[in-house]
Amino acid sequence: MLHARQDDGGLSEFEFYKYQPSLVAAIICVVAFFIITTIHIYQMFRTRTWFMIAFCIGGIFETVGYVGRAASAAQDADAYTLGPYIIQSILLLVAPALFAASIYMELARIVLLVDGDHALLIRRRWLTRIFVSGDVLSFLVQASGGGLLAASSDSVRTGENLILVGLALQIIIFGFFVIAGAIFHFRIRKAPTLKSQSLPYQKHMWSLYGVSILIFIRSIVRLIEYAQGYSGYILSREWYLYVFDALLMFAAMAIMSYIHPSEVKALIRGGGKAARNFIFFREVKEGGQVQMMQTV
Repeated sequence: MLHARQDDGGLSEFEFYKYQPSLVAAIICVVAFFIITTIHIYQMFRTRTWFMIAFCIGGIFETVGYVGRAASAAQDADAYTLGPYIIQSILLLVAPALFAASIYMELARIVLLVDGDHALLIRRRWLTRIFVSGDVLSFLVQASGGGLLAASSDSVRTGENLILVGLALQIIIFGFFVIAGAIFHFRIRKAPTLKSQSLPYQKHMWSLYGVSILIFIRSIVRLIEYAQGYSGYILSREWYLYVFDALLMFAAMAIMSYIHPSEVKALIRGGGKAARNFIFFREVKEGGQVQMMQTV
């Protein structure tokens, strides 16, 4: 996260870190996110689950973001350059918004799968539009704020304020999403449809809850980080980035790969290839029956 020193005359020179960033930790994250993102991309193409494109792009952002951090950490403390720092700051900031876009689209497909439109707070045709539109707005606001951080020292405060607005918007949207999903889940279990009684949709709902909570926690920590400012407790300690951002986002990607949304897509279409447990694929027949499982 880019900040600038303050003096009596206002914002002056940039100060990149309040600690010596760990090159080893950054490289570990590059490798971890490269592997899980590659798995996601392979799963997406193999099963043609195209609504996961945003999720995969988010994984690419995470990978490249930590490449930037590794490049920055490899530099001498008195010779940090702006390029790698900005790459990591912006890409790691906005990547979860891309994860969220695919999550919103999966919920709409789960509702379609179980004929659960009646259990929604809002109509299904508006579900994806509202949440994805809000997510795009959050993404753009955060990206604009990140861009202003790199523009000049005079724009740093404006950039930080925009990021705060974008993160707050993301938290509000996610909170409403979790509530809407939980109400749908409660209603459909209380008054199940024929499809909800026979199709394996609940594990996908729990997957969405898990991933949403991880992103929610990460966004709250980021919001506090920017609210505290450059001299804040969180920004002064590198482990917060790896525990409350890298670890949580990797866990979110792992959950979505292990319980992959391609099964929902295949069931809606009455059959097709579905990814499962990272590297396995199976043919799903109408009614959710499994024909075979394979690794290739």
